[in-house]
Amino acid sequence: MMSIITLVLLMNLLIKTSESFSVVVPGDQIVAHVGSTVILPCWISPPENAEALEIRWYRHDQFSNPVLFYQHGNIQDLQEESFRNRSSLTPRSDLSGGIKNGDVSLRLEKLRIQDEGSFHCYVSGESAYDSQKMSLKVTAVGSAPVLFPQPLDDGRMNISCRSSGWYPEPNITWMSDERKVLRPGGTSGSRGADEMFSVHSWTNVSRSDAQLVSCSMALKTGEFRESRINVKAFISSDSSDPWKAPFFIILVCALLGLVGLILYKYRHKLTGKKQAAQIVGDPNIEELRKHAVQITIDRERSHPDLMISKDCKLLRDRIGYIPTGEGFPYELCASGAQTFTSGRRYWEVNLVVPPNPPKEYWMIGVAKVGSFSSSDRSSFTPSNGFWFLCSDGPKGFHTNTVTPITFPLTPRPERLGVLLDYDDGQLSFYNVKERKHLLTMSSRFTGSVIAPLFNPGAGDTSPITIIDCPEPVESPEESSQPLLGKSSKTSTTNPGAGDQSLITDCPEPVESPAESSQPLLGNSSETSPTDPEIRQNEE
Repeated sequence: MMSIITLVLLMNLLIKTSESFSVVVPGDQIVAHVGSTVILPCWISPPENAEALEIRWYRHDQFSNPVLFYQHGNIQDLQEESFRNRSSLTPRSDLSGGIKNGDVSLRLEKLRIQDEGSFHCYVSGESAYDSQKMSLKVTAVGSAPVLFPQPLDDGRMNISCRSSGWYPEPNITWMSDERKVLRPGGTSGSRGADEMFSVHSWTNVSRSDAQLVSCSMALKTGEFRESRINVKAFISSDSSDPWKAPFFIILVCALLGLVGLILYKYRHKLTGKKQAAQIVGDPNIEELRKHAVQITIDRERSHPDLMISKDCKLLRDRIGYIPTGEGFPYELCASGAQTFTSGRRYWEVNLVVPPNPPKEYWMIGVAKVGSFSSSDRSSFTPSNGFWFLCSDGPKGFHTNTVTPITFPLTPRPERLGVLLDYDDGQLSFYNVKERKHLLTMSSRFTGSVIAPLFNPGAGDTSPITIIDCPEPVESPEESSQPLLGKSSKTSTTNPGAGDQSLITDCPEPVESPAESSQPLLGNSSETSPTDPEIRQNEE
C-alpha cells in the first residue's frame, strides 16, 4: 500500500513539474511606426505546446478587457474594441515553432499612436501561470521642413521652418553651412486631432552668419528631416534697401512650400492609400542593382579571430572562438576594402548555406574608416561612425540609433541587400529573396570616408558571403558620372562586366567552408588545429 501511495505522489509531482513554466519577453522596448505592423514577442520556457493553455494579452490594468484572449484552442470574442480585427497570435520568427512550441507572440496591425504603452503577456495552465510586461513605442516621421525667408529692415533675413505629421514632438536644430548651431528666435508646436505634432521655428541670420542655413527636425530614434536655404541669394548687400532682394524667388519658394504642405495633408485622398510604414515596401531589385559595386574584405582592417576566404568574399568566426563578454560579439568586425565619399552604392550578402537555416547572428552596415579598432559595445553608435542592422538570434533585429529600434523580421532574410545613398544620408536594407524593403536609416555622412561593415556573429553554421552582382551597362540617357567611388586599397571595377551586362540576377553564392574549393584563411597569427584546410594568413 505504501508503495502505491508513493508512486501516486511521484506521478503528481512529475505532472506539476511538467506543467510549470515561465513567460519570457524581450528586455528592450519595441519601436514601430504609425500605420505599420509589429510583433510583440512572448514565449514560454521551457518550450511546450501552448494550444491547451489560456493566453491573454492585455494593457495596463485591463485584465478583463483584453487585447486578445485565447482559450480552449481558439481566440475568444472577448476583446477591447479598438483592437478588434487588428490583433492575432503569430510566430515571432520562422524558427520559433509557433504556439505548438510555446510561442504566443502578439501581432498588431495598422498601429495607432494610442497603441503606445505597456502590454502584458499572461499565460495560464491548470496548475501554473506567469505574466510579463513589455513596452511598445510608436513613432511617426513628419514631412520635410518648409522654409520661408523674409528680409528684415536691418538687412538680416528672418527664416521660418514648418513641418507636420510628427510623433512624438521632434527636436529642432538650426545650423550653418559650417555645421555651426544657430540660435533659434522661437519654437512652437501644436497637436492635432490625430495626435500628430505640427512644429514651427524661426531664426534671424545675416551675411556674416552663413551662406547656407539648414533646419533639421529629429526624433530620439535618430530619424530626421532636413531642409536648406541659400541665405546669400536673399539678403541684399545694400542694407538701406533690403527689398532689392529677389522678391520673385521668395514668392516661388513660399508657393512651393504651400503646395508641399497641401499635398502632404491630403496625400491619402490623392493616392487612395495610407502612408507606407518604413519597414515595409516592394522595391525594384533590378533598379537597385544598377548601383551595384563589387565588395571585398580588407584583411588589414578585420578582427584577428575572423576566418576569411582567399577571394575575400566569405567570412565567419574562427572555430572554437569564445566571445570576450556576454551578448552579441560586436568586436568581430571586418571592413570592406572599398571606400565611398559620394553617390549611391549597392551590394548583396548571402546569409544561408542550404540545408542549414538562415544565419541568426550577424551585423551588416557601414562605418567610417578608422572606426574599426573599437571593441567597446557602447562605442558602436552613429556619433562614433557606425550605422548597421543587427540580428541577435531570439532577441530579434535592432539598429544602433540613439534609441535602438527593435523589431522582428519574418521570414528571416536569406539574402540581404544594402543601399548606401551617401549624398542623401540614407542607409537602406532589403530582403532580396522576398523583394521587401526592411528599414531605412537616416544620418549625415558628409565629409566622412565610408566603408562596408560586416560581422558574422559567433556560433552560426553558415558564414557571411558577399555576392558579386552584375553591373549593368550605362545607357546613353543615363548620367555619365561613375557609380564607383575611389578606393584607398582595392579597385572596384570589373573587367568582365561587359560580358555580364545582360544577366538579370546575381550569380550563385560562394560555397560554404566545408564545400568551397577555396579554404578560409585565418586573420590571426595562430592556425586552428581543428581544420587542415585553415592555414595562417601570411599577409
